[in-house]
Amino acid sequence: MIIVKDLKRYYGTGDMTVKALKGVSFEINKGEFVAIMGASGSGKTTLLRILALLDDATDGEYTIRGLEVSSLPEAERSYYRLTQVGYVFQDYALINEMSAAENVYILSMMEGKSKKESYTTALEALAKVGLEGKHDRIPDELSGGEKQRVAIARAIAKKPDILFADEPCANLDTVNSKQVLDVFKELNEKYGQTIVMVTHELWHTDYVHRVITFQDGSILSDEKKTKGQ
Repeated sequence: MIIVKDLKRYYGTGDMTVKALKGVSFEINKGEFVAIMGASGSGKTTLLRILALLDDATDGEYTIRGLEVSSLPEAERSYYRLTQVGYVFQDYALINEMSAAENVYILSMMEGKSKKESYTTALEALAKVGLEGKHDRIPDELSGGEKQRVAIARAIAKKPDILFADEPCANLDTVNSKQVLDVFKELNEKYGQTIVMVTHELWHTDYVHRVITFQDGSILSDEKKTKGQ
């Protein structure tokens, strides 16, 4: 589903060049739940932003379902990002003045869908993440875990091929982190959602199929989790 070949990302020029990604290659199959790990500065968030089309690679190829998205013109990349992939930020990125439902359906309306259709889709997405009945609450009326679940609902409302999550539990305590990870697990197991998640926490890997560990812009290890691990 995802094929990455010799992906590089450099910042700066000459002696000031920072090699955030040094030519990484891997594949992710449909329905996999993958954790991307590594120390700060290892390249994991840079990779995720490139995969989600939020940043450009310096060199290399990146395809989703056979489409070389890395070479798309900017307008097509923006549309693909809006309609085909979901992204969950660690700081929720919710609009405080909007209700949970409004935070979710705003993207559908940006796609040109009617308010009625967008609202129905938002309620369905909120129900999938366990927030049925809380659609009219604003972020200040929700816990940290509930805010992150609204962010997940927003990301999955458009039924994306892939869900990217950048340290989705970074601002949460253990209880709320587990609730969020349980949502990811259900989305993966019940709906077959492909998920690529950046995380620092080793215990989060109990939820995933595979762990790709980065070090200094390169892949240090790529390990599949066996049942019972």
